[in-house]
Amino acid sequence: MALSEEEQRLLEQLEASLAEDDPKLAQTLGKTSTPRQIHGRRATLAGVLFVLGLVLLVVGMRTNWIVSIFGFLAMLVATVVALGAWRKATGTAEKAKPTPPSSSEPFMGKMEDRWRRRQEGGL
Repeated sequence: MALSEEEQRLLEQLEASLAEDDPKLAQTLGKTSTPRQIHGRRATLAGVLFVLGLVLLVVGMRTNWIVSIFGFLAMLVATVVALGAWRKATGTAEKAKPTPPSSSEPFMGKMEDRWRRRQEGGL
């Protein structure tokens, strides 16, 4: 739904007054993150979480095994987040086409040959 001229004018006035009062906030709010930046941040977060999980895993081996379990889970979550960010950043998130089932004729042919040999008395 489009804004009326009056609403558009009021919005521009609000933006101008915000820029005058707090230019840093106006600049921060004016920025928009691209999807590539967002996925890059997720990948960075996943990397940090993975390293933290690895540290917990090693520390848990020296102290308490439950800490190691939390470390492993952190590494697992980090891997899932990183793979999701990578797929979305590279554009491979679309659904993969199912592959047609491979022909089972050679397998069935071998099985029929074995059956015939057994019936004839030879293995």
